[in-house]
Amino acid sequence: MQALVVQWQIYSLTHDALALGLIGLAEAVPFVFTSLFSGHIADTRERKKIVVWFSLLYILCSAMLWFFTSSQNHLVSNSNTLPFYIVIFLTGISRGFIASALAPLMVQIVGRENLGNATAWNSNVWHTAAVTGPVAGGFLVGWLGYENTYTIVTSCIILSFIIFQFISNKPKPEIIKAESLAESLKAGIKFVFANQFLLGALSLDLFAVLFGGAVALLPMFADTQLHVGSIGLGILRAAPFTGSIIMGIFLAFQPPMKKAGRNLFICVAGFGLCMIAFAFSQNVYLSVFILMLSGMFDNVSVIIRHTIVQLMTPDRMRGRVSAVNNIFIGSSNEIGAFESGTAARLMGLVPSVIFGGAMTIVVVVITAWRAPQLKQLSLQKLLGNHGD
Repeated sequence: MQALVVQWQIYSLTHDALALGLIGLAEAVPFVFTSLFSGHIADTRERKKIVVWFSLLYILCSAMLWFFTSSQNHLVSNSNTLPFYIVIFLTGISRGFIASALAPLMVQIVGRENLGNATAWNSNVWHTAAVTGPVAGGFLVGWLGYENTYTIVTSCIILSFIIFQFISNKPKPEIIKAESLAESLKAGIKFVFANQFLLGALSLDLFAVLFGGAVALLPMFADTQLHVGSIGLGILRAAPFTGSIIMGIFLAFQPPMKKAGRNLFICVAGFGLCMIAFAFSQNVYLSVFILMLSGMFDNVSVIIRHTIVQLMTPDRMRGRVSAVNNIFIGSSNEIGAFESGTAARLMGLVPSVIFGGAMTIVVVVITAWRAPQLKQLSLQKLLGNHGD
């Protein structure tokens, strides 16, 4: 909800594609620079406590967005959106630490033997929120305005923080040997780059999302191509996540693990084709359908990649490997948003999305050539060896 409201508000103030791209960059830069350190912290501290402390920072960021938007505040104007970007920067720091701790914490909660199924259900729950959030955000902005919508957003985040307290504390990861910060970070990076499955899967998603994401430009598509307002934008923003939920429910009962490598390549290529089709669409209903289809393809790749990362990583290194994963994937959405905004400024809206979709398909071809073992990967065997 918050992401949608910030996008629409900054676009309303600037009507500039680059301004939309800068939202992603403002969050990606701190996310990348804190991720490796946060991974080290997640492998040496209690992961629940890390999530708690940086969730408090996230609540503060939401409250600041409300403050900057309030009628009594004059910091924000058509020529000054800097306060928003400062808050987004702080949000990136918060996300960097939370993401590094949350993924390995989930493995501690459910156990390795339930990881494949838990990943699918976790994805379903997250995508449900990602569907209802943008739709609610679009309706609330149109109905109540920015200030009241930010009040609701902050209240929801506080509620989630309270609910999280009911998760029991988990022990710190086992430390085999004492390592300096530099040695710890180096070990995590080396582990990823020495494993073709990890490196191939992460690289595939990184460049696919980097080039193929049109989500950052949805305010412009809603305004200039499809001629719908904030409510229409909310529906468009929710469409990929709706597709992800539909696919996620199916995958919870029929996991794509038997030929995981092959499925990964097919779905990333399908995502790229969807972006090209979306760029050509002039009909809002067709655009919503294409975005739903892109979400279906994307969710398959997300579940496979997440399972690869957690299955092939020992618990003592999951924080650092999750941090590398976050740099590859978590930041690619925001950096991809900056790339999309810049490309749209230079090439035009529609040609930039067509170019991004085509580059996604090129990335699939190159990765298939450079990581042949990944094409043959079957996660069913790995899960089967551990009781699933």
